[in-house]
Order: sequence, then structure tokens, then C-alpha cells
Amino acid sequence: MSFAPDILERLARARSDLRMGVPILLIKEGQAVLVLSAETLKADRLEDVRGLGHELVLTITSRRAETLKARAYDGDLARLALPADAGINWIKGVADPQDDLNKPMKGPLKSLRDGSADLHRTAIKLVKSARLLPSALVVELDNAAAFAMANGLTVIPADLAAPHLETTSPLNSVVHARLPMEAAEAGRLHIFRPEDGGEEHYAIEIGRPSRDEPVLARLHSACFTGDVLGSLKCDCGPQLNGALAQMGSEGAGVLLYLNQEGRGIGLANKMRAYSLQDQGFDTVEANHRLGFEDDERDFRIGSKILREMGFSSVRLLTNNPRKISMMESTGITVAERVALKVGENAHNTAYLATKAAKSGHLL
Repeated sequence: MSFAPDILERLARARSDLRMGVPILLIKEGQAVLVLSAETLKADRLEDVRGLGHELVLTITSRRAETLKARAYDGDLARLALPADAGINWIKGVADPQDDLNKPMKGPLKSLRDGSADLHRTAIKLVKSARLLPSALVVELDNAAAFAMANGLTVIPADLAAPHLETTSPLNSVVHARLPMEAAEAGRLHIFRPEDGGEEHYAIEIGRPSRDEPVLARLHSACFTGDVLGSLKCDCGPQLNGALAQMGSEGAGVLLYLNQEGRGIGLANKMRAYSLQDQGFDTVEANHRLGFEDDERDFRIGSKILREMGFSSVRLLTNNPRKISMMESTGITVAERVALKVGENAHNTAYLATKAAKSGHLL
């Protein structure tokens, strides 16, 4: 019998630590690094890290490096040597594009090209999964085990973590109950909880859809601004209501409400992207300047929930071909694509045009 946390539980701890500004340790084949999120780094901790006497490296994604004109020798990321006089404001200025237009010259930036970037890559994946800016301060350590024990730090073996950072967490059905709604009185809400401590996801079942034929379904990513506040910058709220109304009209359907706000980057980073859009960048350019890809969502979550509920074939309400290919690649047959063209207005015309031109949406 063991009371020690398994790797999924340790990863959940690590994400929580990083969000609070607490460092973690990554280890692999005798190498160990201390990792701190650039976003949540505090000045006193920066001085403590400097006191260790090792080279400090600020790791950023290649998307952010491209914006900063820094060389990404490691392909998907760049390891920047921290200048001796660089303070907390310099680090946050490199990580966060908020002030890029006022201070476009961040450099000179020295990118490292020697040595392995494996643990730096794991560090970026971890801060991303914690919904933080994709930038991490990384410092090599000696005597890692003693250091971790002395400071009570979470230790993550990179090889054990790798499969869990690349795949979706197992999901467990928690509860479901009847929920009469405006769209349909015959409604039922199902709650699914991932084992890795991440956000719960929801399935809204309308009527009693047959498991033996394609079900009218939608994968809807959470959008607090559109779904709750009625934002006019996107078409999410009208899509949510339109999908539920169509399911109610047909008498059956299932809407998966996936907590992947802002195309999977989280609400805080989504608001950062909105701020960049106010500076004249489109939605894809804003994500890239933040260091993210066009779309960081994982629609495999949706297929897992559908299978858990007994569905194997769908009539998918979507304008996004990526959702179709992801469903089919994970064993869910898409018998039909059902268009969902609602919600265009004067405030989101450019946004919708960008989705069509750069993300392939069928609008």
C-alpha cells in the first residue's frame, strides 16, 4: 500500500504550484532543473534563484520568439540566456506582449543552442497546461533530491510525465440529473471530471437520443464572454443557443460544453489576446504573439465523453473541419456536418473572416 501521489496527482500539484509562483523540479536521466512560471515569478524569488549561482534561462515558444526576433534553435522553443542585470520587469516584458508596441526592442536576446532542451520543452508544456503564459525560467541544479527535500518542492520525472502531457486525462462520470431548460424541458446535465485535476466538462442531453443512430451533437468550447456576457466580439453565445434550440426542435441531441476557454488558452490569456486585438492584431496573430498556436484545444475530450455516453456516430453541428477530423480520428463517425451559421454582427465580422481565412472554418 502506498499513500504517495501518482504521476497524475503530482502533475496536478505542479500546475497549482506554478500558478502560485512556487518552483517545481523536473528530472530526467541524472539532469535536474528548477522551473518557475515567468508570469507568476516574484522579485524576491528571482533573487533567491540568482543566489544558486547557476545560469538562468528564460524559455519561450517559437511563436513568441518569432515576435521578438529571437532565434529558436530548438525548433519549437527558444532558450534565452538571462542577462546579469535583467530584473523581473525584463522577464515579464519578454513573456508578455502587452507592452510590445511601446517597447518593441527587447534585446539583444541571446539564444542558446548547445545542450538538451528536453526539460525546457516539458516546462513549457506544464505552464501551458496550467493556463499560464507559455514562458518559464529554468535553472539547472545539483543535488536535486536534497534540494527538493529541503525546500518541500514537487518533483516531476519528465519521462513519466510525458505521456500524460501529450494525451487527454481519463474522464469519470460524476453525476447526472434532470434539467428542464428554455430550449427543451426534457433536458439532462451530465458532469465529467478528469483524473488530472483539470476543469470539469459537461454534457447537455436533450430528450432521449438513440444510441443506435447518429445523434445531433455539438462540441462547444466554454466562452464566458460570449455565453454569459453576450459579447459581440465572437459568435459563441448565438452558436450555443442556436444549437440547443435546434436540438430542442428536433427533440433529441447532445451538446458537450468543454472547459477550453479561449481556444484552450484560458480566460486570462484570452483577455490578453483581446487586448492585442485592440492594438490591431487579428485573433490568430494575437495568439502567436502570446506564444500560443492558433488553437490549443483538444477535441479528443469530446469523443471520450460521447463514447462514455454510448454514442458512436454523430451529426455534428459545426463550421470547423478540425472538429470533424478529430472526431473521426478517435473513432466517432461523423455521418453529417450540420452548418451553424449564426451570430454575425458589426463587431465580429473581421473575427469571423479570420476564422475562415486562417483556421479553415466553413462560413
